[in-house]
Amino acid sequence: MTTTAADHDRPFTVLDVGGTTLRVGSYAPASGLLSRVRRVPVEGKALHPGDAVPVLQERVVEQIVREVDRHGAGAVPRAVGVAFAGPVTADGLVVAAPTVWGRRGEPLPLGALLSERISAPVTVVNDLTAAAWRYAATETEPFCLLTVSSGIGNKVFRGGDVLVDAGGHGGELGHWVCDPAPDAPLCDCGGRGHLGAVASGRGVLAAARRAAAADPAGFAASRLAALCGGHPDAIGNPALAKAVGEGDPFATGVLRGTLVPLAQAVSAVFTSIGVCRFILMGGFALAVGERYRALLVEELVRQGCFGLTADRVDALVSLGAPDDDHGLLGVGRLLTTRTTATDERRTATYGRAAR
Repeated sequence: MTTTAADHDRPFTVLDVGGTTLRVGSYAPASGLLSRVRRVPVEGKALHPGDAVPVLQERVVEQIVREVDRHGAGAVPRAVGVAFAGPVTADGLVVAAPTVWGRRGEPLPLGALLSERISAPVTVVNDLTAAAWRYAATETEPFCLLTVSSGIGNKVFRGGDVLVDAGGHGGELGHWVCDPAPDAPLCDCGGRGHLGAVASGRGVLAAARRAAAADPAGFAASRLAALCGGHPDAIGNPALAKAVGEGDPFATGVLRGTLVPLAQAVSAVFTSIGVCRFILMGGFALAVGERYRALLVEELVRQGCFGLTADRVDALVSLGAPDDDHGLLGVGRLLTTRTTATDERRTATYGRAAR
């Protein structure tokens, strides 16, 4: 069987399933461009907080199938790639998805379930694994992708691939226990003191509300208070990001406290495997922008990043692209890489058989 030029030009259907938003679009392998991107709320715990995990899992599977069919207007896609917010095994088993359906529940064989329902090859990978493939197209050295959003995650790209084992382990810094106290902040997965519960967008928000309640006078005099009507319960991430970006001492102080364990995690990755490039992405980090990067660098310098000068630490960390297309572009590039390799094997096999 040979692959025609028309086959090469057909786009992939790509999806990115996060804790709050499902994105679906078309990815053109020849140009690497996205088109017809649609965003809808995920049928997970954010929309249905009272539903049991199995019910939420079924809702999400049905939604993905429905969106693939809607996107293709009933036509069979060339291939489907799904970037999913949770650890995923090599065969598409979602081990857990705290931001999508909450506490663990049973692992979901998402790849197998979608393959039964969709008449096209289906690839399911972790969302950050997918995003790493986006940056692999332009990065010339090993790098660690670090996301700070509703949760925290990371992926290291080295030696032409993402460092994740077949069981989906690797790149889950958000579940490192950085605070062993029994009353430490509660993570979406049910554990306490995880980095994601402390330093994610949700973690920083919770810390800001606690700080406002503990220091009402300091909060009342802050730019953050002005942005949210002076009510601690009205603090939101947009106001928090804006206040930090404008240099508000109160909001900045809160963020600095959450960056302490995050800097420890970054330093641990650097000192353990020697990755000298960290790319920051995620809704909260990118909303704060350059100020977030600068504050993280300051904390890394304060702690001491072994063997590096302050200038080298500054060069260590950069901001990712200011969009939310990471998973879509990444899983599209991954599908392109895998499809090209498969086509080359088929061509080689066909050539040997023809001789």
